[in-house]
Amino acid sequence: MPDILINYFKTPVGEMILGSFEEQLCLADWRYRSMRTTIDKRIRKGLNAEYKEGGTDVIELARMQLSEYFAGERTSFDVPLHMVGTDFQKRVWKALIDVPHGTTSTYAALTEVVAEKTAIRAVAGANGANAISIIIPCHRIIGSTGELVGYAGGLSAKKKLLQLEGVLVGEPELFPTD
Repeated sequence: MPDILINYFKTPVGEMILGSFEEQLCLADWRYRSMRTTIDKRIRKGLNAEYKEGGTDVIELARMQLSEYFAGERTSFDVPLHMVGTDFQKRVWKALIDVPHGTTSTYAALTEVVAEKTAIRAVAGANGANAISIIIPCHRIIGSTGELVGYAGGLSAKKKLLQLEGVLVGEPELFPTD
């Protein structure tokens, strides 16, 4: 059985698990999220592989690009991705990648891009099932009245990521650069 090589990565907003499979990133998720077991089961089953601690060039590339992001030096990513999910989930995740750095969108607007208006709950569920956080920027999706809702890394992390991207103006800078 093939391996999904995983590595832990501490960020300014929480610890992540980075995982690669066949030289593509399949996991960049919050280590202590509430759906950890469900996400891990989906990825292992979808790839017919098991987790094993180790490093790869793809994990190192993800570490470097995420570090640049947190330093305010990167606004987009070019790590090769392997999304593990249903066709519908993948459609939602691909649409998330199109939400530009420094902007937000709503669940309703995201739904209009990928499905019928009545599928908003399914779109929100797919957003929540994203296992490649930050790189697939589910943190940029907010409630229709502008409130911060639901995020695997926690609402505090979501707020800090949006502050880092300059979306939440008037908030103090949380990752000052020297």
